[in-house]
Amino acid sequence: MKSIKKMNIEELAAFISTHLKNNGIEVILTGGSCVSIYSKNQYVSMDLDFIETFYTKSKELAKHLSEIGFFEENRYFKHPDTDYIVEFPPGPLSIGNEPVKDIITLHFETGELKIISPTECVKDRLAAFYFWNDRQCLDQAVLVAKMNDINFNEIERWSKKEDEEEKFKKFFKELGT
Repeated sequence: MKSIKKMNIEELAAFISTHLKNNGIEVILTGGSCVSIYSKNQYVSMDLDFIETFYTKSKELAKHLSEIGFFEENRYFKHPDTDYIVEFPPGPLSIGNEPVKDIITLHFETGELKIISPTECVKDRLAAFYFWNDRQCLDQAVLVAKMNDINFNEIERWSKKEDEEEKFKKFFKELGT
């Protein structure tokens, strides 16, 4: 197995996820690190945001992460051999007013990684654009959409439900379609 120092973002995420799963804690990767993975690092995120499928006491989470060399600093977990930071935002896993529906599993030498699908990743980034006018997140949504197989009908349906049809049209225009 690779050392943590040599792991890329997806390998590290899979390593952490598998270690936690082996200790009864199931997590799903979300956020900017998904953009990194789906854009083949054209966008770089240095944090891994995991949402737990069931609540785990923070002491138990910290205990299991310390077994693989992570230490807690404020609400983040760090490791001396990597610049990536691990965080566990509170659940449930949702985007806007809906729970995440499409989770996939990726396999790496370092383990298994449950991650939101590319379509859910685009919705996640669009949510920040829709609700906080975050232009960088719009750019990330476009990047992921251009590089992956995306269900645009699902994104349009969700956008309408979030009452963001005008911003969806801006997203679609940015795609150049």
